Amino acid sequence: MTPPPNAAAAAPADERLAHVGFLARIFKRPDMGALIGALAVFLLFAWTARQVNWAGDAGVWASWLNTAAYDGIVAVPVALLMIGGEFDLSAGVMIGSSGLLLGILTTKAHWNMWPAVAVVMLFGLGIGLLNGVTVVKTKLPSFIVTLGTFFMLRGLNAGGTIKITGGVSINDIDQAPGFNLAHKLFASLVWPAKGLSVSVVWWLGLTAVGAWLLSRTRFGNWIFGAGGDPTAARNVGVPVARTKVALFVMTSMVAAAWGIMTATNLRGMQSNEGVGREFEFIIAAVVGGCLLTGGYGSVIGTAFGAAIIGMAQIGIISSGWDSNWVYFFEGVVLLAAVMLNTAIKRRAERAR
Repeated sequence: MTPPPNAAAAAPADERLAHVGFLARIFKRPDMGALIGALAVFLLFAWTARQVNWAGDAGVWASWLNTAAYDGIVAVPVALLMIGGEFDLSAGVMIGSSGLLLGILTTKAHWNMWPAVAVVMLFGLGIGLLNGVTVVKTKLPSFIVTLGTFFMLRGLNAGGTIKITGGVSINDIDQAPGFNLAHKLFASLVWPAKGLSVSVVWWLGLTAVGAWLLSRTRFGNWIFGAGGDPTAARNVGVPVARTKVALFVMTSMVAAAWGIMTATNLRGMQSNEGVGREFEFIIAAVVGGCLLTGGYGSVIGTAFGAAIIGMAQIGIISSGWDSNWVYFFEGVVLLAAVMLNTAIKRRAERAR
């Protein structure tokens, strides 16, 4: 029997074939909220810090870009890990651990800078592997596993440094052979007249690599699958466990690399360096559109999130405010970003 003439019209439309407007496509991007937030924060400090020519002085731009890079470099793998459905609360303290290890090898064991750098990167790989395998094998929340790693490394940093040096810091890394080349690569100025650090170049380059990895490679699809619905992803052949372990290793190794860069820049390292920074990495990722539940987010948005933190830290001081307001501002930005990203996503989902 043939269907009635109006049967096709009565059938529900396939939403995959529905027309989605240009604005709806734009606002469905996870980084759109971060871009709007970054523009708003920039305009805010362009108004409140007019006495230092916030918008027109390249030196001011260099200052907040340098500050943004401090969070932005490690925030890239942290964002990928969050999209993969996991957290790493030990990323901040790893900066201090890596710098201290570099200092011990170069000043106490009298190693050349470059073998010491290689060992520090292997140390980062080992900590990341430990975190990842523990999470995958035990099924414990990564929040708990990496919080344990955080406290162990923090105690090792303080206790080990005091035991070896009699103090809470290691200095004179610049006396090691090979330091000059390391300083040029990791801690020099690419625009000396304005104070723009090479760390900004590292940050932008790593952001570009992370964005390409997430959006243009099979591994990027695995990250989204592992964080969105690991059971379904596993059923279609995604190596969920290996993907998560690889993300933990990436996060720890990038944190170790940033520890090397920080120690090279400061020519030493304090035992408490990096403690607390893990929350700023997470704030940058959340502002960039990463959901706490995983499966959604953007590396480009995370760069905008780091830029917001950098602008806040420099802009508050440039505006003549008490620097303690930085923490209040970061809390406000975190809550506002979550609400804005949620509102934009819901509105875009309804727009057809």
